[in-house]
Amino acid sequence: MHTSVPSVSAIASGSVKEVLPPALDSSSEPPAIFDGTPKLYISYTCPYAQRTWITRNYKGLQDKIILVPIDLKNRPAWYKEKVYPANKVPSLEHNYQVMGESLDLIRYIDSNFEGPPLFPDDPAKRELAEELLSYTDSFRKAVTSFFKGDEMSVAGAAFDNMETALSKFDDGPFFLGQFSLVDIAYAPFIERFQIFLMEVKNYDITVGRPRLALWIEEMNKIEAYKETKRDPRETC
Repeated sequence: MHTSVPSVSAIASGSVKEVLPPALDSSSEPPAIFDGTPKLYISYTCPYAQRTWITRNYKGLQDKIILVPIDLKNRPAWYKEKVYPANKVPSLEHNYQVMGESLDLIRYIDSNFEGPPLFPDDPAKRELAEELLSYTDSFRKAVTSFFKGDEMSVAGAAFDNMETALSKFDDGPFFLGQFSLVDIAYAPFIERFQIFLMEVKNYDITVGRPRLALWIEEMNKIEAYKETKRDPRETC
């Protein structure tokens, strides 16, 4: 009997759920390193790695870039010794070299692999994209300061900045109108912050921010993102 194999387009569209490999730990053998096959080393619970995972999925690269999940609490020695000396995730093995840093990697995957483009050609959108990508770390620090006991005003202002940014273009519900690397850069953090702030501080980040509420709703319709969501209590 002939068994059909899911097409790349079917996998990319989310109609076929990817079977995720188990995380590799200190007892695991390494994969075939530098064999010419692109590999994305991630942790299933790390928001930085999630950025690269979403990018891979959205571009339909499930059969082109192999996922290699690492157990960060019991990471294998070979990862640091043979793959990525920084010993962090994410990292990408491509063209017989390994590179890291999530914001650099999502740009690299977008530019060097096939699939829907995730960075705009429009100069005004590119300018805002660069501004927002540069702000990601400041946004994260502003919100996490609230968890550490600082006043809500700093975190609130950071979410207000998100609301303002989402009003810049009206050709769609995303930061640049259409879905882009900017949405991918923020989604893993906003996903976690929304849950934690509600549970710990009883603070709803969407109150008074309708554009942010719509953005979250629209993000949750994107299969490439939904496939990467995990229990937010599990984090790296």
